[in-house]
Amino acid sequence: MRADLHIHTCLSPCGDLDMSPRNIIRMAKERGLQIIAITDHNSTRNVRACMSLGEREGLYVIPGCEVNTREEVHVLCYFPHLEATEAFQRYLDGKMSDVKNDPDRFGYQVAVDENDRIVYEEERSLFMGIDDEIEGVAEVVHQLGGLFVPAHVDRPRNSLFSQLGFIPPGLRYHALEVSKATTPDEFLSRRPELKEVRLIQSSDAHYPEDIGVAYTRFGITVRSWHELVNALLSTRYETCNTRYGAPRKTAIPITGKP
Repeated sequence: MRADLHIHTCLSPCGDLDMSPRNIIRMAKERGLQIIAITDHNSTRNVRACMSLGEREGLYVIPGCEVNTREEVHVLCYFPHLEATEAFQRYLDGKMSDVKNDPDRFGYQVAVDENDRIVYEEERSLFMGIDDEIEGVAEVVHQLGGLFVPAHVDRPRNSLFSQLGFIPPGLRYHALEVSKATTPDEFLSRRPELKEVRLIQSSDAHYPEDIGVAYTRFGITVRSWHELVNALLSTRYETCNTRYGAPRKTAIPITGKP
């Protein structure tokens, strides 16, 4: 099953206003995806509408978030259900910066319902790093039964390696994400020490046309959290980047956990 696990909605300041739940679900189905994850910056407030529409349209929507840590590292956080997501939102609300968003400069930050009606506008800037370091965010995600994946680790900014230069000892993560600008093989050619780390790939879509341009194909037949987690941890998947043609296998089988 094809999974694009990094999609922004109109709630993200960098997300196009056309990235409403309705448009995202429609485009995901047109692109042949069976699973997507909603991962807005520092907020989960557009997740519920996307999940509701996805369930109606036969698309499995995983609740998630792309958190900007105190170190300005972007990390993807995925959760098994809405209750865990809502608990994570309460955590985020307590860690958010009070810096106000400038809509003219950075764009509007709005949550909408299933009919594209605005139901909430976030006044605080979702661009800012929260008041917690990467290890703290990871611990909260683990406590809530979620998956923790440092995002676009190949990028020259806001990535684990651009900001820290290394993976902190003891950091508990389930995989690393490479951006659509490269492939796992190319990334590993520069980082051979990570050859036994799980690498996934997604679109990081901010515009409807970007949805599904890169994705991870999991070896599962049932769309469920349990099956997806098992496939990830046992490396039953391969990545696909449409910029590079056919899907490419990610890495050798994992013998240990990162």
